[in-house]
Amino acid sequence: MLSITLAVVIAATAIQTTAVPGAVSSAALAAQTPPRSFVYVCQDAGAGGYEAFPDVCRLQDGRLMAVFYAGYDHVSMPSERLPRGGQIACCTSDDEGLTWSPPSMLYDSPHDDRDPSICQLKNGRLICNFFSLAKSQTPGRHWDGQGTWMVTSDDLGRTWSPARQIAADAYCSSPIRELSDGRLILGLYREKSDTAVGAVTYSDDGGETWSDVIEIDNGGHRLDAETDIIELKDGTLYAAQRPAMCSSVSTDRGRTWSVSKLMGFEGHCPYFLRTVDDVILLAHRVPATSLHYSRDECQTWSENVPVDDVIGAYPSMVNLQDGSVLIVYYEEGAGSSIRAKRFRITEDGVQWIVPDTSEQTGGDQP
Repeated sequence: MLSITLAVVIAATAIQTTAVPGAVSSAALAAQTPPRSFVYVCQDAGAGGYEAFPDVCRLQDGRLMAVFYAGYDHVSMPSERLPRGGQIACCTSDDEGLTWSPPSMLYDSPHDDRDPSICQLKNGRLICNFFSLAKSQTPGRHWDGQGTWMVTSDDLGRTWSPARQIAADAYCSSPIRELSDGRLILGLYREKSDTAVGAVTYSDDGGETWSDVIEIDNGGHRLDAETDIIELKDGTLYAAQRPAMCSSVSTDRGRTWSVSKLMGFEGHCPYFLRTVDDVILLAHRVPATSLHYSRDECQTWSENVPVDDVIGAYPSMVNLQDGSVLIVYYEEGAGSSIRAKRFRITEDGVQWIVPDTSEQTGGDQP
């Protein structure tokens, strides 16, 4: 049986060459996508030139922090080229995402550490969650999944704790979400004998301990999932799962979930953000880097909004101080870099904001 991580990596790579039902052509997508209005968060973190799977949050000192995977390829096993395999890197911005600091290494185990996400809790603690792949000793297998892990920082990311495991046999691609009552909840996913499902785990002690993994009924759809979760105004939790995007809801703070149902559009690596105007954004990949938005608490969704014609995606978003939104995502392919764009939701839809990059310097400038 393939590991869930192998299945997801294959699926992520296959999007470069496989047609998606209902997807627009690359030429049509390029025509819809706004002209270049992105900045680079990072182009080379020093681990091989391949940067991917970014996530961004605002720190309590006002800066933005982006975390991302740094390696030499989509999967970077330990090698002569990179003895400890893929690592987690980070950059910060003190000007609302226009320019970014040089990259630094946040975490690096002897395995391939990947799909990092970052959040800051109300008490100031930073949590970076991720999963790891280890070289397999089994003939015919390239790697074995090591489950989902987390590291924490109580000094705004200057130092980080040793890694602690959250789940041994489930995987993450989205950040820990802090609910209104203080519960932490994390979207997960796992492969079963003949299918795949979304899942969650939660913590009521600030991430010190986590519940058993709670699976979400996939309703007969194979869901590689990459589950993300948002809390609605009435306290309901709403989860999105890839690839034929499905939703599920929980009315008991994540202990039980409804049967997953189709949302009406394709999407990989979903990511939620509530704007300052209470519009819910759902960024994803397919076709390429895209988003939908909802003005009625996830009851209905807009048409697809192209963000960029690069197909890496794994997007993340953060609200900016002027009410606009920053979205970060990656390119995919040799030399893949992390990009960021800025937009706002208006009465007429998405308005893209073209940055002044004349002062962008250092390793971030092409």
